Amino acid sequence: MEKIWQIYPKMPNDFRDSYLEVNPLILQLLYNRGIKEKEDLKWFLLDRVEFLDPFLFNNMEKAIELIVEHIKKGNKIMIYGDYDADGVTSVALLHDIFTTFKAQVDFYLPDRVSEGYGLNKPALDEIKKDGFSLIITVDNGIRNKEEVAYAKSLGLDIIVTDHHAYPEKKEDLPDCLIINPSDNSSGYPFKFLAGVGVAFKVASALIDKSKLEDEYKKLLKERCLDLAVIGTISDMVPLVGENRRIAQEGLIALNKTKRAGLLELIKVSGSNNELNSFNVGFQLGPRLNAASRIKHANSALNLLISKDVYEAESLAQDLNNKNIERQKITEEVLAAAESQIDQDNLPEIIVVKDFSDKSWNEGVVGLVAGKLTEKYYRPVLVIVKTEEKAIADDGQEYFLYKGSGRSVEEFNLVEALENSKDFLYKYGGHPMAGGFSALSEENTFAFIDHISKLAKEKLAGTSLVPKIKVDSEINFSEIDENLVELLEKMSPFGQNNTVPRFASFNVKIIDISKMGFDNQHIKIKFLNHDSRDMKSFWGISFGGAERYSHLNLGDNVDIVYSMEFNSFNGRKDIQFKIIDIK
Repeated sequence: MEKIWQIYPKMPNDFRDSYLEVNPLILQLLYNRGIKEKEDLKWFLLDRVEFLDPFLFNNMEKAIELIVEHIKKGNKIMIYGDYDADGVTSVALLHDIFTTFKAQVDFYLPDRVSEGYGLNKPALDEIKKDGFSLIITVDNGIRNKEEVAYAKSLGLDIIVTDHHAYPEKKEDLPDCLIINPSDNSSGYPFKFLAGVGVAFKVASALIDKSKLEDEYKKLLKERCLDLAVIGTISDMVPLVGENRRIAQEGLIALNKTKRAGLLELIKVSGSNNELNSFNVGFQLGPRLNAASRIKHANSALNLLISKDVYEAESLAQDLNNKNIERQKITEEVLAAAESQIDQDNLPEIIVVKDFSDKSWNEGVVGLVAGKLTEKYYRPVLVIVKTEEKAIADDGQEYFLYKGSGRSVEEFNLVEALENSKDFLYKYGGHPMAGGFSALSEENTFAFIDHISKLAKEKLAGTSLVPKIKVDSEINFSEIDENLVELLEKMSPFGQNNTVPRFASFNVKIIDISKMGFDNQHIKIKFLNHDSRDMKSFWGISFGGAERYSHLNLGDNVDIVYSMEFNSFNGRKDIQFKIIDIK
């Protein structure tokens, strides 16, 4: 599918004139990313910006008072997490800091398949039975009004820390202390922390309230950051504002980490060089996520909190094996899902499903939805029948049907789920990704019909074609080592701070070579006719040999690419990473 190139409009002159000390191309990149206010720009333009005060959160003062009270009394505290990389790093972070303060602390992660996301009553019964007095949720709880009320009826204190979107109606909020940056009434200025970011702020507040010396407080906070960066990047929250600081400082901490589990995880992932956001997002995060997709997330969490090298080595290898298994299962489910899609007659929203008694592994449905969305540029729902049952309002017991969705910028998925809540048992998520469940096959089909109509109305007349956002057109004469160094300073790259992309038009191909064991990669040398000094650069496309097999020496082409340094044998050359060629 040919992609549409969209070059961002040039920044207004008054914006440019306000920051004459900043390189104009870098300023344009920031403007493209919506970084326009002085307060937002500082996270990119200043070498060091202090973390925000955690006590700006609504309820933080009260939450810390309650936590300290339980610690002093020697009461048992349960950290109740989620099973993804954001959730397990959140739990590990708080577990580490609470243990440091001599708290009687343990953790609970629900099983992805048998329990699903968020609080559930049987788990709360077990927590009460085991003598716990306080529950602190991380990365979940904001839509668990009924479960929170049940926990309180058992005599449990509960604090919800989450980052997911609030329910539309205030009366649907759980009745307890809530710490969530999505709270629009809160004085906390940054709204996009991951679950682990919120956990880091809770830990920071607890550390700040302690009587420790300032230097030790600083060291304790820094100790949290190797875990915070993994959850933040893995959860694909915007890497702007305070998340940028977490990512920057966290990568430094991760490269110096002394945690036995992380060191073994880094080793099995093959990340031998200095770790960056790519290593976290595509090597470490997926291995942590694989635990719950294949079996249970406890193995990932036990790895993160392990202090024994031999145990850590065994757990890391187990996660690596689970990740390999997860990849195989994902490919099998993806092939089966694609067989249901009429590629010549794509609907506004693609729904694929398996309602058989041995349906697809529900642990990979989100990954499959993501791959299909990327390929077809449509919102996609992947739904499976589970072995779980639940009791509906009519008193009848029904099978649960669970689904995961991924979307495109033209369709807000969490809004669509909110609009479809009459057919759903549970739901939640973000505009671009969400999860849900329905009771009975009848309700599931009614939900599919409803959300399909919603998508048809919302996307009527919309051209659903994949788009490549291009930061700026550029001439080769403008490219030098100084520019690439400035671009590198914009890292770490990720959600809402993507690797800068440039377009150059009417450039000539002057050399082509293929690389790799099966010649699957391609290197192309481009010459810019319009460059005053006839500059040329090599570009590389990994796995692109077949895609660009039609290109020949002497062809004039338009290209979209990013820039990086290629260091080899002591030489440092500028190299393009090819994104698209027309």
